[in-house]
Formats: sequence, C-alpha cells, structure tokens
Amino acid sequence: MTKKLLQAFTVLVLASIFIGLGIWQLQRAQEMDDQKKVLVDTTIYPLAQKATPTGTIPPESIAKLVTTEGHYIATYKAPNQKDGSGKVADWEVALLEKDGENAILVVRGLWADRLTNPEIVMSKQITLTGTLLPKQNDDRAANTSSQLSRLDSSILVSSYPGQLYDGFILATNEVVDGQKVDRVRISAPELTSGVPGYYWQHISYVVVWWFMALLVLWAPFYRRKD
Repeated sequence: MTKKLLQAFTVLVLASIFIGLGIWQLQRAQEMDDQKKVLVDTTIYPLAQKATPTGTIPPESIAKLVTTEGHYIATYKAPNQKDGSGKVADWEVALLEKDGENAILVVRGLWADRLTNPEIVMSKQITLTGTLLPKQNDDRAANTSSQLSRLDSSILVSSYPGQLYDGFILATNEVVDGQKVDRVRISAPELTSGVPGYYWQHISYVVVWWFMALLVLWAPFYRRKD
C-alpha cells in the first residue's frame, strides 16, 4: 500500500511540474503577443525629457517622438540603410547643433533628395519632430569626411568640439521660418521584441510539456504485454 501511495505521489509531482512548465511557456507566449498589441505612444516630448548629450538613450526613451530645434552645421551621406519596409537606400543625415554646445544626428530623408530644399542653409533655425532611435553598431560603408559608415555620433567626436547625443532622430517633420519642409521621409525600422524567442515556439513548448504530463499520468495504467 505504501509503495502504491509513493508511486501515486511521484506521478502527481511530475505531472504538476510538467503542467507548470507548460503554463510558464504559455505566459511567455502571451507576453510576446501583448508586446505586439502595445499602443503606440503618439505624445511628442521635448528632446531634453528623453535624452541628454552626456549619456546613452534610456531604453524607455527609444522610439519615442521628440521635438527640438537648432541649425544644421554639416550634412553626410549614410549609404546602405534599411527603412521600416526593408528597402535599402542611401540617406541624408545632418548634424543639428543646439544652443551652440551640443548636437545630434538627424536623418532627413533620401540622399537623392538632398537638393530639394535649397532654402535650408546652415544659418536657418530648424524646428523638427521625429523618432528617437539608438546608435547603430554595424558599419554599412566606409567612413569618410562626407560619409558616415553607420549612424553613430561617436564617429564625429574628433570633428565636433561640443557634446554629442548618443542616438539619432529619424525626422518626420521640419519647420523653417514657419513653413513645413516638404520631402519624402524615412519610415522607422521595426524594433525587435525584448522577450526572447518566438510566439509559436513557446506554444510548441506548451504542447510538449503538457504531453509529457499526460504520459506521466498514463504510465501507471500501462501494462506491458509479454
């Protein structure tokens, strides 16, 4: 009798463990699904609220809409960049100086359209809105005085005396002298989820663990045929 009770207890413990593992994987899958349903924050924040020129961009500030103003002091070509739709093209990137003390990279649009707004000169005050994104880590091309190998302000440390913001702004709107600048904008790249794995991968683990639980519950009733 004691042996049977011990066997029953062992079976229940193992089955509970497998069921618990299945529930855990189901929760992980739900977390991934919920992340995809998170409403986009359409609030436009002052850049100073989301980033500083002396530190990295906080994770919670990434992909937020920000606004700032200043004047462009340099323009660069950023080759082989991929937008949100997966299209690869060369981008126009400008360095926006704020208050004469710090600056941030701004993706203005396609490099092919860089001459479409001749009214924008270095002395013009620009008010812009865009998506705040972190720096790139991988080179896309060679780095030269007029070309950026990647969207990373650290490349310009030796050529700019002030402080440089760590990330960059993907501009969605520019205003000069009260007039909106009309040009094709770059769609924001899709950011990867913070939860590792894939939705259906977790669901498959749920099936595996619960199947193991059924096997454990069924095992005591199995009688091997001689």
